[in-house]
This record gives sequence, C-alpha cells and structure tokens, in this order.
Amino acid sequence: MPSEAAKLKNQTSVKKDKMAHLDISLSPLVKSFVAGSFSGTCSTILFQPLDLVKTRLQTTITIPSSSSVGMLATVGKVVRNERLFGLWKGMTPSIYRCVPGVGLYFSSLNWLKTNFCEGQPGALEAIMLGVVARTITGITMIPITVIKTRYESGVYSYNSMREAVCSIYMKEGARGLTCGLIPTLLRDAPFSGLYLMFYTQTKKRVPQRYMEGSMAPPVHFTCGVLAGIMASMVTQPFDVVKTKMQLYPHKFTSFYQAIWYVNKKYGPQGYFKGLVPRMLRRTLMAAMAWTVYEQITKSFGLK
Repeated sequence: MPSEAAKLKNQTSVKKDKMAHLDISLSPLVKSFVAGSFSGTCSTILFQPLDLVKTRLQTTITIPSSSSVGMLATVGKVVRNERLFGLWKGMTPSIYRCVPGVGLYFSSLNWLKTNFCEGQPGALEAIMLGVVARTITGITMIPITVIKTRYESGVYSYNSMREAVCSIYMKEGARGLTCGLIPTLLRDAPFSGLYLMFYTQTKKRVPQRYMEGSMAPPVHFTCGVLAGIMASMVTQPFDVVKTKMQLYPHKFTSFYQAIWYVNKKYGPQGYFKGLVPRMLRRTLMAAMAWTVYEQITKSFGLK
C-alpha cells in the first residue's frame, strides 16, 4: 500500500501536470491578446482623426458634391472651432474600445484557427473565422462603441467616460448602451470576414521569398491596404445606419427605420457618406494592425 506521503506526492504531480497543460493552452491566447492590443494602440492613436471626420460627415444634413472636398472642409472646420487636438476628440473611448477590442479579436481568431483549421485557412474558412471573431468582439464592446460615436459627433458633450455611461443609462436605460448593435455587427463582422479572406488570399499570391526578412513588413502592409479597400466599400452602408441609430436613438428605434430614413433623405448615395475617411482609416488601421501583429507574433514564437 502506498504511504500517505506517496499519495500526496502523486496528487501534487497530477496537479502540476494539469496546471502546466493549462498554462501551455492559455499562453498562445495571452500572447495573441497582447500582440493585438499593442497593434491596436498604435493604429488607434495614429488614425483617430479620420474616424472623427467620418462621423462628422455622417451627421451633416447635406451631401458634399465631392467626398474629398467634404472631408477637407470638415477637417478645417474642426481645427477652426476646436483647434488641432479637436481631431483627436473621442480618443479615450477609442482607446478603451480598440485596444482590448483588437486584442480580443486577435486572440479569438488565434483560438478559432488553432481549433478549427489545419494550416492556412481557405477563402470560405477565412470569412467565417473573421465573422465569428468580430461578432464576439462587437457584442462585447458595443457600449464603448456607442460612447465613442457620440464623443466624436459633436452632438453630445460628455466630460468623461463615467459621465457618458451614467447619462446614457439614466436617460435611455441599458438599451441605450447597446443601440445600433445590429448595424454594428452587420458592418464589422462582414468587414472582418472579407478583410481576412482578401488578406490571406493576397498573401498566398506573393512569392515566399518576399514574405521573409526585411521585405515582410511592407508586403504585409500592402496586402492589408488592398484588403481594407475592398472590405470597406462593401460594408459602408451599415456604418452610416449605425451612426444614425447611435446618435439619435429616440428618432431611430429600429434598423429598418434608419435604412428607410437615409434612403428617403439622401438617396442611395447617402449610404456612402464618410466613405473616404472610413476607407482610409479602416484600411490603414487594419493594415498597420496586421503588420505589427505579424511581427510581434513572430517574436513571441507563435509563427
């Protein structure tokens, strides 16, 4: 019969094995989250002005004859009225949303790829992976997305994140913190799915010798830019509807009501208000995030 000391030793050994196994299984997720969060921080700070300009363009009553002219006029107006740093209004909720959000997206994507894909995902698999990962992130971060949109719009004047949360909850209840969830998911989930498909398929067509060494970062960035342009154009209408619902929740109580209003007020072109700054931001931000993420994951030994 084994002694009590031997039994205790065996139990301790089993526990250590379980903990080691748990640590190994969690480690890639943690590394993916850290890498994604870091890449999200860099891209969010750099491209915040484009997001603010996009939101302001979507709140204007008229549609400029030229998107680029409207974009430049909006930048000039913000700088005149709110100074240069006014272009970074909404930076706090953007950081709160994008840093953990990008980290959660990449860690979810890493887990899904590890458990449901063998090797490089195909086109359809890439779409599904991107959609599921972004849906998880979108649902989790929707309250901060609402606050971020209102900060950037100039329609609301919140002095802090806490004030924004309390004000929305007191006036609109919990529903106010989740308004625009449907168009947000219809914008973000397809964008991420299409982006990942275009990104992975573009990389496959690049000769392997360019994917290593000093050429890797610019190649990843170029693939990301091309993927971002195509994905942004497809999902732009849902971004316009999302902005309307989050800024004017009492006016637009349903997704279909917002769609009908935009079409009646502005016509089909109304669904593409703010396309240029959004396309620039999403394209450059996603390309930069993926480039930084690819390099960090290599240094972490995940690739």
